[in-house]
Amino acid sequence: MIVQENGKMKKLITTCLIVLIAVPCFGDFAPAKQNDSKSETVLKIPLIQKKPLIQMAILLDTSGSMSGLIDQARTELWTIVNEFIFARRCGLEPEVQVALYEYGKSTIPSEKGYIRKISDFTTDLDKISEELFALKTNGGYEYCGWVIKEATSSLKWSDSPDDLKVIFIAGNEPFTQGPMDYRQSCRAAVSNGIIVNTIHCGSESAGINGKWKDGAILADGRFMTINHNRRAVHIAAPQDKEISELGVRLNDTYLAYGSRASSSAARQMQQDTNAANSSREAVIQRSVAKASVNYQNYSWDIVDAIKNKKLQLKDIDEKNLPAQMQKMDQKQRQEYVAKMTAERSELQEKVQQLNEGRRKYLAEQMKKESHANTLGSAIVRMIREQAGKRNFTFKSAAASKTGEKQNEAK
Repeated sequence: MIVQENGKMKKLITTCLIVLIAVPCFGDFAPAKQNDSKSETVLKIPLIQKKPLIQMAILLDTSGSMSGLIDQARTELWTIVNEFIFARRCGLEPEVQVALYEYGKSTIPSEKGYIRKISDFTTDLDKISEELFALKTNGGYEYCGWVIKEATSSLKWSDSPDDLKVIFIAGNEPFTQGPMDYRQSCRAAVSNGIIVNTIHCGSESAGINGKWKDGAILADGRFMTINHNRRAVHIAAPQDKEISELGVRLNDTYLAYGSRASSSAARQMQQDTNAANSSREAVIQRSVAKASVNYQNYSWDIVDAIKNKKLQLKDIDEKNLPAQMQKMDQKQRQEYVAKMTAERSELQEKVQQLNEGRRKYLAEQMKKESHANTLGSAIVRMIREQAGKRNFTFKSAAASKTGEKQNEAK
């Protein structure tokens, strides 16, 4: 700005303040200052949006009468995880982390509240599946308030208010059991941004009288009842056979490396077997999960590790490579990894296309009959509602692909 003062020209330096207004798709804002002797400009610059996070802690009653609940958890783990295949926030797929606790087993010391943390938050879903199949029931005392407190204080929850943080606790005894007041535990959870959903294995009236509903209300969650002895329903669909076959073929694209190579690859195959022994639906849902972004094995698989920028191929010691790669030179190894990456991507896309048709087919079949709630269906209903409040949307595979292409074009 130039002004005239007493016949002389004088330049006035203005101070600019530029503030970019936040919208739901932006992350945090970082201040940036530009200082000199004549001016000061303060910018509020939006940081790059981080990948959204969904954290689920599943707390299962493993007392003597809960074998049916454990069976549902084993069978429906993949159904629960697959609900997030079509989840997006601002066009980004979420990272899904699962933690697992058991409570109410008499073989766990009483001074620990008959509670055991089975797994911290992890993206290793085969590990969670393995732990579920290892669970056994035994009579005991079910201290709901205590296990909620443990999950709230012992797990590494996200600090971001935008991330979805939920506890699902399932059981059948009164919510009031034990020396720790469930009301204090639920209030402590919600004060840390953690929603507590309660799933009572029994009648609605027993759940309400046993304070399961009250616990959910205190922690902004939902209360539901399930028939924990009901087997998960499988409706045969035309796509089932091909989805199952592709799920098996996906294993051939994994390149196990490092000290955990053989045990991790064996775990993957064992969880295929466990799913097959559980139900036909579990086989389909596991195959679909393996074809999704939620099935990550970068701790032992070269393809996932490179894709997720966890390591570079050249940094892997030759003796830690798969046997078929040890005799290759560096160029051949790169070409081989690229080939496996492409094959996996092609197989995964085929599975998701088939699953899109399967979902439409099942939606029509489900209209013809009603089904009782199971653990998996209860969690899916709750998670959709609560994720929506964190600006997550759930779209079909076709719609998601279209959105991704539009974002890439921009």
